[in-house]
Formats: sequence, C-alpha cells, structure tokens
Amino acid sequence: MSEPRVIKKYPNRRLYDTVESRYITLADIRRLVVERVDFTVIDKKTQTDITRAILLQVIAEQEHTDEAVLSRDFLSQVIRSYGGQLHDVVGSYLEQSLRLFNAQQRETRERLRGAGGAEQVALLAQKNQQRWRAVQDEIYRTLLGPLARPREREDEARDAAPTQG
Repeated sequence: MSEPRVIKKYPNRRLYDTVESRYITLADIRRLVVERVDFTVIDKKTQTDITRAILLQVIAEQEHTDEAVLSRDFLSQVIRSYGGQLHDVVGSYLEQSLRLFNAQQRETRERLRGAGGAEQVALLAQKNQQRWRAVQDEIYRTLLGPLARPREREDEARDAAPTQG
C-alpha cells in the first residue's frame, strides 16, 4: 500500500496538494474523499496531522447546502456525547452504523441487478434487520456491561442469603 497523499495547510489557511503541486479548496478535499483517495492534511507550521479537522470543515460546508444530511437534533446529540461516559461508544456505534448502511446499499444494488426482484429485496430487508439487531445488541452489551455487573452481584447476594420463613 502506498503512502497517503500529503496536503499541507499553510498559516494563511490555504491547502496545498503536494501531488498535484497546486492549491486546493475544501471542494477538492471532498472530491478526494468521494474518489477514495487516501490523504493526510498536515499543518505546515506545527507539522501536526489535522485531517479530522479539515474533514469536519468539509462536512460543515456540505451542511450549509440544501442537501444537508444531519438534523439539528442529531448534531445536538453528538455534541452532548462528548466528555461523557459513552463518548467512545457513540463514535464506534455511528461508524459501525454507516459501514453497515453502505454495505446494505451495495448489496441491494447487486440484488436488484440480478434475478428475483421483490423476493430478493424482502429477504435482504429481513437480513438487514437481523444485522441491525446484532449491532445494537453488541452496543447495549458494551454499554450495560459495567452497569449490569453490580446488579448481578446484588442478585447473587440475594440468592445466597438465607431465607426467613
């Protein structure tokens, strides 16, 4: 696997693509993402990786259009998740959900090209529902793991205690 393309961000806030030897815009960064080009954005002054921050800028720019994807409520919930106990779980859950969604889209397109039509779509919908349940069950086990343990100990203690009668 080759090294990721390096994009340098200069103090004047301009982005420079070292492969194409030219300044680029956030729209160009979006194009690289859509085309699945592996890249890293490096702050020229500090030499730190700022790729995530630039990707967030691309998302913010997209959200200013009429084709916004993220609702106000969703964005508020994401903000609330920062710094809490479930911080890492939320990110993982969203990432897994998008991967699963993309896989389902691919599978649906492939099945619609093949024979079977409605039957194939119904089977796929059932399979997708099972996948979502499995992902949610895993998340809930992760979330409730620390919470379930004290409750299990209480149940064990209650079961071990002599009954009066």
